[in-house]
Amino acid sequence: MMVDRVAEENEGMILDYTLLSDPGAAVIHRYGLYNQDDPRGRAIPHPTTYVIGMDGVIHWKMTEVNYRIRPENEDILAALAELQK
Repeated sequence: MMVDRVAEENEGMILDYTLLSDPGAAVIHRYGLYNQDDPRGRAIPHPTTYVIGMDGVIHWKMTEVNYRIRPENEDILAALAELQK
């Protein structure tokens, strides 16, 4: 689970915000993240990270077609810090 991984990699850091799970792929389709190149036709998204404010506005995002490239924790934390200003 992502929350556990963050805590493990960051000296017990506890996330005080919600991470989204999308088992029905509704968000994948709504945000246009569906990776149509999946050879098995599964609803697999392009890896994407959003930072969404309490106002519902997307303040930062990273989408990458290469599933091995993910944002660094520092980038996400910096985007979150901007929301606190």
